[in-house]
Amino acid sequence: MAIDPSAQVHPSAVVEDGANIGPGCRIGPFCVVGPEVTLGPEVVLKSHAVVTGWTEIGAQTAIFPFANIGDIPQDLKYGGERTRLVVGARNRIREGVTMNTGTEGGGGVTRIGDDGLFMAGAHVAHDAQIGDRVILVNNASVAGHCVIDDDVIIGGLSGVHQWVRIGRGAIIGAVTMVTNDVIPYGLVQGPRGGLDGLNLVGLKRRGVDRADITALRAAFQALAQGEGAFQDRAKRLGDSELADSAYVREIVEFVLGVSDRSYLTP
Repeated sequence: MAIDPSAQVHPSAVVEDGANIGPGCRIGPFCVVGPEVTLGPEVVLKSHAVVTGWTEIGAQTAIFPFANIGDIPQDLKYGGERTRLVVGARNRIREGVTMNTGTEGGGGVTRIGDDGLFMAGAHVAHDAQIGDRVILVNNASVAGHCVIDDDVIIGGLSGVHQWVRIGRGAIIGAVTMVTNDVIPYGLVQGPRGGLDGLNLVGLKRRGVDRADITALRAAFQALAQGEGAFQDRAKRLGDSELADSAYVREIVEFVLGVSDRSYLTP
C-alpha cells in the first residue's frame, strides 16, 4: 500500500494493502478502496463510496456517496478474468453510480474519458468506451460494449442497448430506449428512440460556425429524403459539396464505418 503523505484518509475508511493513493486525495468516512485501485492526484471519495477491482481513477475526479466503481461485470459470461476500469480526470460521479470492469471477450477494459458528469443512479457496463465531456443524467444506463463519443448527453431514465455507437455531440432525450447507432450531432427521443433531427442547441453552445450548422441541416435532409438505402444516401452525401464541412464528413464517416448494429434513420 502506498498512501502519499499529503492524502487525507478518514479513520473509518478501509484502504486495503496494495492500493495507491496519490497526493492531495481525500477519502471520507466509511469508504472502501480495494487492493488494486490507483487514485490519481486530488481524487475525492465522499462518504460510503466504494472503489474496487483493477481500477484507475484520474486526477481531481470526485466520487459521491454510495457509488460503486470497479466491481465485476453484470455478465453471465464473465468467468473471473482479471479486467480493468480506467476513469479519466475531473469526472463527477454522483450518488449511487455504478461502473463495471471489462470482460475478456470485450477487450478487457471499460474506459471513461475526462470531464464527464455521471448523475445519480447512472450505470456504465462492462467494456463500454465513454468519451470526454459526456453527461449521463439520473438513472441513465449504458450497456456493455457501447461506444459513446465526446460531448454526448444521455437523458434521465434512458437506456442504450449493448454494442450501440453514439456519435459525437448527439443528445438522447429522457425515457428513451436506444437500440441502434446514432449519427454524430443527432437528436433522439421517444420510448423507442427515433432520429428526430440534430442537436442544434448543443452545436450552438459549442460555438459551431453558422455555415457548418447550415450544412448539417442540409445533410440531414439529404439523409432523410434521398433515394436508396441509408448508407447509399450517406455515400452520395460524402461526394457532395456539403462534405466540405468537417462536421458533415464526420457523419458520413460514422455511417460508413464498421458497426455491429443498424442505424437510427430520420
